[in-house]
Amino acid sequence: MRIPFSSLRFQNLGDEVRMGMIVWRYYPRKNETVTFPIIPPTSAWGILKPSYAQKISFSGVRESNPAYLTPYILAGGSFAHTLNDEETAYIRSESRPRELGLDFKYSLSSNLTLDVTLNTDFAQVEADDQQVNLTRFSLFFPEKRLFFQERSSIFDFSTGGPNRTFYSRQIGISEEGPVRILGGARLVGRVGAWDLGFLNMQTDRSEELPSENFGVLRLRRQVVNENSYAGGIITTRYGKNGRYNLVYGLDGIIRVVGDHYLVANWIQSFDDTLLTQKKIDGFNSIRARLQMERRNVLGFGYDLGISTTTEYFNPAIGFVPRTNYTRIGDRISYGWYLSDHPWLHNHTLALLASVFVRNDDGVVESAEVGPAWNFNTKAGGWGSIGFSAYHENTPEEFELADDAVVPIGKYWFVAAKGTYQTPFGSLLRTAIAGDIGTFYDGWKGTIGISPAWTISRHLELSGDYQVNVIRFTDRNQKFDAHIGRIRMRFTLNTEISLSTFTQYNSATGSVGLNLRLRYNPREGNDLYIVYDEGVNVDPLRTLPRKPRNESRAVVLKYSHTFVL
Repeated sequence: MRIPFSSLRFQNLGDEVRMGMIVWRYYPRKNETVTFPIIPPTSAWGILKPSYAQKISFSGVRESNPAYLTPYILAGGSFAHTLNDEETAYIRSESRPRELGLDFKYSLSSNLTLDVTLNTDFAQVEADDQQVNLTRFSLFFPEKRLFFQERSSIFDFSTGGPNRTFYSRQIGISEEGPVRILGGARLVGRVGAWDLGFLNMQTDRSEELPSENFGVLRLRRQVVNENSYAGGIITTRYGKNGRYNLVYGLDGIIRVVGDHYLVANWIQSFDDTLLTQKKIDGFNSIRARLQMERRNVLGFGYDLGISTTTEYFNPAIGFVPRTNYTRIGDRISYGWYLSDHPWLHNHTLALLASVFVRNDDGVVESAEVGPAWNFNTKAGGWGSIGFSAYHENTPEEFELADDAVVPIGKYWFVAAKGTYQTPFGSLLRTAIAGDIGTFYDGWKGTIGISPAWTISRHLELSGDYQVNVIRFTDRNQKFDAHIGRIRMRFTLNTEISLSTFTQYNSATGSVGLNLRLRYNPREGNDLYIVYDEGVNVDPLRTLPRKPRNESRAVVLKYSHTFVL
């Protein structure tokens, strides 16, 4: 492996360059990791922590700041069916896109990189995994677009659980589908003692949304010690129709002593509609969190915190599945290493508990409590077994399907659950997970399996299958949901690769196929041929009747990088 110095960011101190280095080698068949420098196994993911890096020096190395200009050209054809306004028939629409775009990257300094993009396109991105929602809250989908994945850690402002102050999927994706991104800029790096992340993107208008501008500014720096930081974030969303949303936040992680850390967040949002209606008053549009945790694998551990989200908190480019509650949780645990055990490497016993209390009246809206046992094997596998008791107070009826609903009411139910992952080093490996128990006023059983087979250095097959079986016997309702996915990755050589992704969702009665052929003759030069197909396998399940072939798209995209 060769890494050109021009691809690294560093500063010259006279004739010397100082860097931090961690070298590690993993033997999957033995589940053994060798590191330089020595990193204690009691530190979770220590090989990824810069504080453990060995300081090294280079002489005679000079920094360089090349600029990279990457234009692209795209052509293709597609059709899709959408329900008309009267909801009486599906209308077919066709398009033949012809697009040009441009990406530009330049290092303003050894610690600061500028990216500019025009007519940003994500045709080569893999389709989202289908999911089945068994809750009354929105599902969280991970970001798959490379532009937003790059250097995304600097913009991270997690506030516990799935909550995000900045959620990049709010840019260029709406409930109706993709929204054209006209362009934008990103600036990331370090200025003095501050880590800096700046992002500004402009989207085109769509049928549902006006043209909008999205902005993010993230700052943070070390405080107290090298394992602690404090910082802040500002996000903005402005629509051409005059609508706007502004959010500011402050956060910090303080290493108090040893493995003990204090985590704090404060975020407040301002929405023009709520301000006009005079609903925002003082602190009724905030989210705040205070958490104390011990980050360790061995011995006593804990993760205890309190957070609150008020009624009108609304980060328009964030992700907040629920509001108007206060949450208290999370866990206490104790872990052991078992050097003399024939197959266990380490294990942990934990007690998990959380409660969501409605801010308005103090009513418990959700609660969960139960023990769990987590373990890692010497062969490299891992698993968990747990039992949980749940309480849900549903203020509104919500649907699992057209013929299966959960009525308003207060419910107590219990479930046993478990998961196991075979060693990653095996050519044939799998993960299996499941749970069974009562579910609101019925019962539920879930089982999922995710096998993977590395057939050769050229070919890998993997899949997922999950089935949910739900019965509400007293109300004569049921819901069965099947999700199936098959992935194939074929690499002929370092230049040519092919990936396919097929998935089935019984809840929607649909099958999706995503095929991507990539030709990469050199770094920065890519030719993609992408094929997407959507098929309704049960078009008669709803009225009006759905078309058998719901959508199809074929796209060819070529990008070429010039070094300036």
